[in-house]
Amino acid sequence: MDRLDAMKVFVLAVDEGSLAAAGRKLGRSPAAVSRAIAFLEERVGAELLHRTTRSIKLSEEGERYVAVCRRVLTELEEADDIAAGPRTAPRGLLTITAPVVSGEMVLRPILDAFLDAYPTVSARLLLFDRAVNLIEEGVDIALRIGPLADSAMVAMRVGEISRVVVAAPRYLKQHPHITEPGDLAKHQIVAMAHLSNSWTFAPQAGSSVPRTVQFTPRFTVNSTYAAVASAVSGRGVARMYSYQVAEQVARGELEIVLASDEDPEMPAHLIAPQGRLSVPKVRAFTDFAVPRLKKHFAQLKKSLKAH
Repeated sequence: MDRLDAMKVFVLAVDEGSLAAAGRKLGRSPAAVSRAIAFLEERVGAELLHRTTRSIKLSEEGERYVAVCRRVLTELEEADDIAAGPRTAPRGLLTITAPVVSGEMVLRPILDAFLDAYPTVSARLLLFDRAVNLIEEGVDIALRIGPLADSAMVAMRVGEISRVVVAAPRYLKQHPHITEPGDLAKHQIVAMAHLSNSWTFAPQAGSSVPRTVQFTPRFTVNSTYAAVASAVSGRGVARMYSYQVAEQVARGELEIVLASDEDPEMPAHLIAPQGRLSVPKVRAFTDFAVPRLKKHFAQLKKSLKAH
């Protein structure tokens, strides 16, 4: 059995979540998919997948092995594209990752338009609120919000975003005025579950010490959409990224408070591993997406300043 083909089957089975789904996508029987994975397990001398009749789960060895398989397959595809020359038409599977909300709200519409423009390219969009290792997980390009820590990546700045404190107009009318961060102690707070029970703001003029406000949330939730909806309904004050509430602010459903007390804006980048931009599908996507992302974030900033 061809080892590279078995690797492709293994990776697809992991991505699809079952042997049957991988088989349907490949036009093979579940038994053929199982044989390919068994072939790899025999070669490496370890169980890669824990199988049940309905699902599969990576073993500890499988988690390490699938990362290597992704890297090998990506590098092989990259080698083929580079050898074919710069005039090669973009083709193949483009893998992109982004944070959940920015991926859904900002990046996905641009990716949809890109796929319409490049019918020989298909895409896999992975949305995670964690830093994905692009090389180990076989990712071509990522949208990152905030300062970049990994200097090994090629970075293309596409805009800036900020944190904003927001509340519904009717909530603000019924509760004490918010003129400085300390006033938040008198308010009901809608908080994200993965964040601490405090918000930090820029130092006062003449000071270098950030201002931190401690609170006990009235409502805690692990969904950005739920937090925004709760704030719109008048449940309390929330702190979100600007792009997460831009539509609600524009419609007058939320108002921004404490804008002058926020930290400086954070950058937004598209990043890619060294060498990936020479692959036609990756270069085509960055050329397509970067100006559109810049326009989106610039319009977002203008819209929020108007309110």
